[in-house]
Amino acid sequence: MDIKIAQALEILGALGIPADGMTPRRQERMAKAFMAVADVKPSTPWSAAKDNRDQHQLLSRQIIAFVNTHWGEQISSGSYDDIRRKDLALPVAGHIVLKSAKNPDANTNDGTRGFAIDPAAGEVIRRFGTQHWFNAVEVFNLNRPSLAAQLKRDRALARIPVQINAHTQLDFSPGKHNELQKSIIEVFLPIFGYGARVLYVGDTAKKDLFLDEAGLQKLHFFELAHDTLPDVVAHCEERNWLYLIEAVTTANPITELRRLALLQAASSCSAAIILVTAFPDRQTYRKFAGEIAWETEVWIADAPEHMVHFNGDKFLGPHQQKAG
Repeated sequence: MDIKIAQALEILGALGIPADGMTPRRQERMAKAFMAVADVKPSTPWSAAKDNRDQHQLLSRQIIAFVNTHWGEQISSGSYDDIRRKDLALPVAGHIVLKSAKNPDANTNDGTRGFAIDPAAGEVIRRFGTQHWFNAVEVFNLNRPSLAAQLKRDRALARIPVQINAHTQLDFSPGKHNELQKSIIEVFLPIFGYGARVLYVGDTAKKDLFLDEAGLQKLHFFELAHDTLPDVVAHCEERNWLYLIEAVTTANPITELRRLALLQAASSCSAAIILVTAFPDRQTYRKFAGEIAWETEVWIADAPEHMVHFNGDKFLGPHQQKAG
């Protein structure tokens, strides 16, 4: 990465603009658009960065022309709306870049909407690389919630609480898959788990969100780093049943191949294995019905008190067939 682009991202980060979760290319586009608004070329010192008080305001198409000319891009002039919606979305939301600086009354898609560096941010930007930089950043951020902090708070508020037991509550990242895992833990297991205790649960954002490693080792369960680990693992001590449960919203039900892999991986386990595929609704289940392995169970969250048994000789319970 060009050192000037890296510096631009460092400046934006210090001013509270997050880059985590963005691809390197998206970070680069944001940095270049930011530098265009500040009139910073590859050879321009940061001390010469301009802001709205310098009357340096660029339209979207002018930003495109700037980065094409000075930063080696080949962006089509017809992509001007990407400047607003993508490249400068975070700097504008974080009040580092002013939108509609040239025409405050312009509509959202109006091409006359100019962009400029906020003067307060400009004062800090011009101190980058000097002995006054850190102090300027501290003063700028004083009593001013950063966009990164606000977004982090929003993500935290959006998380899905899941009650594992009387003493443990987890917070899943939002999404249909994790909502289904919440239903598995809080609805399926109380109905069909016979007092089963959760030993493992993953999250789409964190594979081992909850892990009772001692409980799994006691059952001689397979290595937790194993790539066949299911979404939820729970143990019913009364019956010595170990539930291996897959939450399926878009892919990966327990097929014959998946069943074989799970049983082989858990071949040393001292508990009897029960394999369950969970779906959020019947519509999703119907998409995968033809793939479900025999001698496994299906649970559908929108009909929580019922099960679909792919077995024929018995209801919910472990089967005696060998993995091979």
